Amino acid sequence: MPHLRSAAWLAIPGAMTSTPDDLVAISSGALTARINPLGAELTSLVDAAGAEWMTDADPAWWTGHAPVLFPIIGSLSGDTLRHDGQSYTLQRHGFARRSRFELVAHDAASATFRLSDSAETRSVYPFAFTLELTFAVEGTRLAMTATIANPGEATLPFSFGFHPAFAWPLPGSSDPHAHRLVFAQPEPGAIHRLRPGAGTLLPDTFASPVDGHVLPLREALFEDDAVVWIGLASRALTYGVEGGPAIDVAFPDTDTLGLWQVPGAHYICIEPWAGHADPDGFTGDFVDKPGVILLPAGESRSLRMDVSLRGAGQG
Repeated sequence: MPHLRSAAWLAIPGAMTSTPDDLVAISSGALTARINPLGAELTSLVDAAGAEWMTDADPAWWTGHAPVLFPIIGSLSGDTLRHDGQSYTLQRHGFARRSRFELVAHDAASATFRLSDSAETRSVYPFAFTLELTFAVEGTRLAMTATIANPGEATLPFSFGFHPAFAWPLPGSSDPHAHRLVFAQPEPGAIHRLRPGAGTLLPDTFASPVDGHVLPLREALFEDDAVVWIGLASRALTYGVEGGPAIDVAFPDTDTLGLWQVPGAHYICIEPWAGHADPDGFTGDFVDKPGVILLPAGESRSLRMDVSLRGAGQG
């Protein structure tokens, strides 16, 4: 039987904490973003009028803001990563969201954070890596770029996901049911769902809730957890109110998308992913996991997500 390795601190939410004074601010004047070095987590997007465009992080629902999903997205079967005959315990969404990143560059309008492998990460994920998150603001646009590098001698298998939670309703609107997603392309393809409790992909697919380009947003959509598109045609969408406040979202490097909230909460998570959770029952080697990226030694891969605010206050 393979040896099972784990690192308890990587499995405990809040094992490392931050205060508001730790947040790193960048600003264009029209838009101010604040990022927490704990998890390199985007925590706030405030326009020139002082309105917050991200989640209120009400603890009655969910205290996250925009966790970084690395080196996995969602859950592994049994929370177990298997590689070269060994087994490792790796919790849902991986360890980056609970790890403190180093601030390696910072000016008025941009900041870059870095996380590298360590004895703690290798105890649950036996690979060398460097993960950098760069945030840059220009006007009312925030560009986020994740760069994963392989400094090791073996292939680096990984997945990466963005997970920002935007306000629902957005500033300037009081009706959540006036909000919708408008995809850049028609999206008639089937959606995927997660197994309750396990977080793995169910084997069956389900009819698309999108009508052409448009998905009206209702809480009932999330009663069975997240909605997942694999092989999405679009690389951009708009979230918001027709003729009102909206966020243009671009994700040119990923073709998988998650959409999630706790029904009744005041946020909507729009999550471009490179990869996805384990299919139900998958017990193969991690390098054979469906959706995983295989990065050769000495190479790097960048993944981008841009958000642009429309109807933001001018102060």
